Amino acid sequence: MANIESSPEFVEQAYKKMDEKLKVVRSRLNRPMTLAEKVLLSHLDDPKESEIVAGDSYILLNPDRVAHQDVTGQMSILQFMQSGRDQVAVPTTVHCDHLVQARVGASSDLQDALNESNEVYQFLESASRKYGMGFWKPGSGIIHQVVLENYAFPGALIIGTDSHTVNGGGLGSLAIGVGGADAADVMAGLAWEVKYPTLIGVHLTGEMSGWTAPKDVIIYLAGLLTVSGGTNAIIEYFGPGASSISATGKGTICNMGAELGATGDMFPYDARMATYLKATNRGALAELAEKYRHLVTADPEVEQDPSQYYDRVVEIDLSKLEPHITGPHSPDRARPISDMAKEIKENDFPETIAAALVGSCTNSSYEDMSRCADVARQASDHGITAKSSFMVTPGSEQVRATIERD
Repeated sequence: MANIESSPEFVEQAYKKMDEKLKVVRSRLNRPMTLAEKVLLSHLDDPKESEIVAGDSYILLNPDRVAHQDVTGQMSILQFMQSGRDQVAVPTTVHCDHLVQARVGASSDLQDALNESNEVYQFLESASRKYGMGFWKPGSGIIHQVVLENYAFPGALIIGTDSHTVNGGGLGSLAIGVGGADAADVMAGLAWEVKYPTLIGVHLTGEMSGWTAPKDVIIYLAGLLTVSGGTNAIIEYFGPGASSISATGKGTICNMGAELGATGDMFPYDARMATYLKATNRGALAELAEKYRHLVTADPEVEQDPSQYYDRVVEIDLSKLEPHITGPHSPDRARPISDMAKEIKENDFPETIAAALVGSCTNSSYEDMSRCADVARQASDHGITAKSSFMVTPGSEQVRATIERD
């Protein structure tokens, strides 16, 4: 039976395997390596013989984990059941989140989901129990936030049956959204085949201030690269500005990499990730990441001359980055919020905000909630009351409980 948890023992064993395979790959490439290359190629099924030409080769990989949401996971698990295995070959979790529809409020919406999807939940729970998968019942939280809090770790290769699996890059994982058949293969013990992606390097300098938030980084990048600019590519963030962003802020940035069509996106391990690991009771994993830092950060030479190692390099000065707004109709229709008033007049956009939401899989961390709470306090202090509806969806039960505590 596969160990479900990302325990210190499991993670150290994963690092040892990565170390061994990376030595083989280094002897073949004979040059400095980016973080994405290290994580991807250290999970090769056959590091000695695999053809590794970025943008051309198809490679076979051995992921560390599989994660399912409750809609796409159903068919994947049914496919896995045809393999004849008694247990999943790699740690696998199932997260019941997508079938809970937001209508009225937490209690009634959750009860409606339990009534409407009871048969699905019974199947997923019984299958998880039978095949050794972790099961997160309805109300536990959004899959990506739960994975970040419990399973992701620097250097991990994670696949999930949801496009926004890339959220795990905020904790230094290479987390990739896949189809159900891909996940079923890995659960059955087969290698996962994917086209070897090219690399986009995003060099971050400076530090955010004022109203600028992590999501402004990815909105700006979406406007620059467009919704197809990340296709068949891994976006790797690096530079001194990266360490100024919290782990959950990094997760927000990586989460929206899916809107650019990216295979995956990730940040290098740093002190902010260590802080998050300790805050989520995984301090031992931070110690392991420090021990194996050479696996979870790019080689120093890469940052000195990034154009030699990335297919494209984008420069973003966080000190100059304004708050941005995106849409309507497309996530790459981005502009600084200072330009919005002009656009409203030119395009006859609605001027009044009818409803606002903090939540979903992109904006549901404790950091996002605390920002909104701060704005609400400031408004209250000035005697201002809300004119539009405002909905709050914490990303997980852990985030909700922390909010209640504070």
